[in-house]
Amino acid sequence: MSAKLSATEIIRRHNAAKRRRSLLAARCSDAFFGMYLLILLQKTLWEGVFNPSGTPQTLDVTWYVLVCGLGSTFGVVMSILRASPASLIFGLQNDSDKGTWREAVALHWSWTLGILTVVAGWIITKISLADFFSEEGLAGAKRIFVALFTPEFSIFGQAFYAIIETIYLALMATLLALPFSFLLSFFCAENCAREIFGGHPAVMAMYYGLRFLANLTRSIEPLIWAIVFSVWVGIGPFAGMLALAVHTIASLVKQYSEQIEEIDNGTVEAIESTGAAPLQVVWFAVVPQIVLPFLSFTIYRWDINVRMATVIGLVGGGGIGTLLVQYQGLAKWHEVGLIIFMIAAVVWVMDYLSSKIRAAIR
Repeated sequence: MSAKLSATEIIRRHNAAKRRRSLLAARCSDAFFGMYLLILLQKTLWEGVFNPSGTPQTLDVTWYVLVCGLGSTFGVVMSILRASPASLIFGLQNDSDKGTWREAVALHWSWTLGILTVVAGWIITKISLADFFSEEGLAGAKRIFVALFTPEFSIFGQAFYAIIETIYLALMATLLALPFSFLLSFFCAENCAREIFGGHPAVMAMYYGLRFLANLTRSIEPLIWAIVFSVWVGIGPFAGMLALAVHTIASLVKQYSEQIEEIDNGTVEAIESTGAAPLQVVWFAVVPQIVLPFLSFTIYRWDINVRMATVIGLVGGGGIGTLLVQYQGLAKWHEVGLIIFMIAAVVWVMDYLSSKIRAAIR
């Protein structure tokens, strides 16, 4: 009986802790929704209705403090009353709230946020169908498209060398990132950190630190990394390769670690029962289960890097992108047309080969 009561108490405490986390998340979410609602009202009503001329409004710190204070207070109060979007998202409303004013207010608030977000997006991006279908704009678009579809083949040799440089740039970035991604992925996998490596505080600190660093690095686009490395090592393919390598490490670490977390734990437990050391468990129980997915992820990443390499060349990362921005800056659209066709052909071939190789691996 005591064991049963103990199990019941454990479940009760678990549910109570889960509800406390949901309440905290709901309060924070509704505080944000309250502030966001006031910002949307300012953007849509003031700039869209009372100030349609488009004159920018200067907002000082006091306005932002007022929005944060009023918006968060309103959101938290409505969250306590269970009449907020987060009360629906986190399932905090009771069965007795169904069909009452609480549910109605929460639904209307949610729909208002969605509609005002679209309206604010329309205003912020300054969408103009008149400009899109203007006679002058259509004439300019026609002139460019005609030039793009009549490519200039006199620069074929130069463009061919640049596209080869782009392919090797992506290849070297992938190969350089591969060993770092492979090793770091085991420390970024939660099951390895907690179970295989024992969950020691130092190991868990490394786990959280590496996960944070990988997420931070991945959130910075390769284009930004290319600008950084262009200043560091100079403009050229080396800077582009380093930019792609850094972003590839962060991306592959995420994919690899998620794959490690999905392995069959039965094999791990069987190897551990023999008294194997953590590294032996990783090598004999984890690695055999992840080799094929890792190869598939790596090949797919090379395919992605070939596409990215054409973009980072726009900021001095070398390859076909650098050549493209040069001719685009000179408004030589016939040459730009040839470069675009070559990029499209290489991307198509790489995508086809990548899919075939990944299918064969599976």
